[in-house]
Amino acid sequence: MQKSQVVEENVVKAVKDFAYSITSGSKVVADMSSLIDVTSQLPLTSFDYWERFIRTEFSLALREREPPKWKFWSKPKERLTWLDLISWDGYKREKALRTLRGAAPNTFFFSLAVRRLNDWVPQVRDAARESLPELAKVTAPDFVIDSLLIALSNWNSWGRIEDADKKILLLIISQKEIANSMRSRLISSSSGPMPFLFSQLGRTNILDDYLPEIANLAVQPAVRAKAYRSLLERRIAWVEGYKWIWTDIRYCEGRKTPIVAERKLETKVPVLRLLECAAEDRSSVVRKVSAEVLIRDLEGAGVYAKELAEKFSLDQSSAVSERGRFALSKLRELERDNSS
Repeated sequence: MQKSQVVEENVVKAVKDFAYSITSGSKVVADMSSLIDVTSQLPLTSFDYWERFIRTEFSLALREREPPKWKFWSKPKERLTWLDLISWDGYKREKALRTLRGAAPNTFFFSLAVRRLNDWVPQVRDAARESLPELAKVTAPDFVIDSLLIALSNWNSWGRIEDADKKILLLIISQKEIANSMRSRLISSSSGPMPFLFSQLGRTNILDDYLPEIANLAVQPAVRAKAYRSLLERRIAWVEGYKWIWTDIRYCEGRKTPIVAERKLETKVPVLRLLECAAEDRSSVVRKVSAEVLIRDLEGAGVYAKELAEKFSLDQSSAVSERGRFALSKLRELERDNSS
C-alpha cells in the first residue's frame, strides 16, 4: 500500500472519530486528539488538497451520523468546531471565526483560519480579518510562523485577498515574538522560500536593523544576496502582484509580468565596506551582486574601485569575472576621459 493512501486512510479515520465525538452526545467537549495528531503530519505544500479532502470526508461523516428525520427529538445540538472553518456553509465559516476561542491546536488549523482571508464569501473574509490578530496572540508562535510562511509564499496567487488582508498578516508578523522568530528562520533555514519571504517582509521595517546580520549569517546564498543588494541600493523591493501583458493579441498570446514595489532604506553601513564584505562571500551569487553595484558606481568606490574590479576579474565564477573585466574596461575609459 502506498504511503499517500495510508495517510489518507488515517485522515479519514480521524475525521470520522471526531464526527462521532460531536454527534454521540456523550461528551461535552469534542475529542480532537487523533485529528490533531494526523493533521500535524500533513505536508503544508499540499494544503489545498488536504483542505478539500477533509471538508468532503467531514461532511460525509456528519451525514452518516444524522438521525432519521422522524426522530426530531434526538437531533444533536449544533456545536461549532475548528473544522467548521472549512464548512460548505459560509454562515458556519463566519460563525466559527467569530465564535472559536483559544489557541489553534497546530499549524494546520491556524492555516485554515488564515486561508479564510481568501474565502469566496466577503463576510467570511471580514470575520477572518477581525479574528486573526487575537487568534495569533494565543497560538504557539511556531504554529503561527509556519502558517505565515506558507501564506506569504502563496498570497500573490490568492485572487480574493485584499490589501487590508495583507496588512493584517503583516501586523501579526510585526508582533515582537513573531518578528524575532521570523528573522531567525530567515537566517537559519537552509531550504524553503526564504528569498521570497525576505522580499515580502520588506513591506514592513522589522528587518531594517538586522539586514547586516542577515547579509553575513543567512544560510541561503539568495537571502544573503538580497540583503546585500538592499543595503547597497538603499532600498528593499518586493513583488506586489502580477499583471497580464499581451505580446500578440491576435493570437491571444501574453505573459504575466510582476508588479514590483519598493521602500527606501536608511542604513549607516558605508557602501565600500558592504562591497568588500560581499566580494569576500563564499557564494558567487553574492559576489555577483557586489560586482554589479560596483559597475553602477565606479566613481563612488574611489581608489578602491580598481582593486575590487581586478579581484572580480580573477573570480572562479564566469558571471563574476565577466563583470570584473567589464568594470576594468569602464575604469580605463574613465581614466582616458579624465586625462583628455
